[in-house]
Amino acid sequence: MALEVFSVNARNLAEHTGNAIHTDAGAKAAGYPAALVAGVTTYAYLTHVPASAWGLEWVRSGSAHVRFLAPVCAGDRIDCTPSVDGAATVVNAVVDATVRASCSVQRVADAIESVSTTDERLPTIEVPLVDLMDNYGTRCGDPLSLYDEHGIVHPAVWPVLANRTTSQHLVTGSWIHTRSLITHLGLANVGSTAEVAATVTKRFTTTAGERAIIDVRISVDGKPVAQLEHESIVSLVER
Repeated sequence: MALEVFSVNARNLAEHTGNAIHTDAGAKAAGYPAALVAGVTTYAYLTHVPASAWGLEWVRSGSAHVRFLAPVCAGDRIDCTPSVDGAATVVNAVVDATVRASCSVQRVADAIESVSTTDERLPTIEVPLVDLMDNYGTRCGDPLSLYDEHGIVHPAVWPVLANRTTSQHLVTGSWIHTRSLITHLGLANVGSTAEVAATVTKRFTTTAGERAIIDVRISVDGKPVAQLEHESIVSLVER
C-alpha cells in the first residue's frame, strides 16, 4: 500500500499537563504563546502514515527518527506528508506551511548502537500497558484500527514510556522532548507489563537549557520490544 497524507486536528491530552509546558501558564513562562501539544502526540500522528502503508511489519520491526522542530498547539491542523528520496522515507508534520516535526522511517530497522559518555543508570520502572497506555492513539486522534484488531499497543507508547522515565528521574521544572530514534523489536499485547530500563548517555547545556540523551530499552515478558535514543531539554531556561 502506498504512503498517503494523513491530516488531523492536534489534541492536547490531559495527562500531559503534569509538564507545565503543556499548560498556557507554563508555556508562556518559557516564552511560547500557548500550551504546547506533547511531542509524543505529534509523533502518534506521524506513525499513521507508515503503519497504514506497511502494517504490522513496521510496528514489529521498523524504525523512526523523529525530530521536533517547532511547537504544535492544540487545535492546529497537522498534515502528515510523506516523501521518498531514494532509500529515504520522510514524513513531515506540517502546520500552516511550516514543518513542525520531521520523521525519517524505515520499514525494517537497522540496529542502533548506544555510545555512552556517562555511567548514569536510571532506576528501572514497570508500567502496565492498560488504561492510558493501551488506547493512546485513539485518544489523541489516530483512527487506525490496526492496533485494536490485533490487541497491541500503539508505537507512540514507546516514547511515552521514555518520557515517563525522563520526567521521573531527570527533569527540573518545565521540559521539552526534542528527538527520538525509535527501533521496534517486537509487538506488545494490551494488558501486558513493560519493563523500562534507561541509562543517561550524555548531558550537555545549550542556550535553551540542560539537555540529556538517554538509551532506553523496553521489554515485555522478558522479550525486547523497543530501543530508543531519547533526547530532551530537561531544564528549560525561562525567557
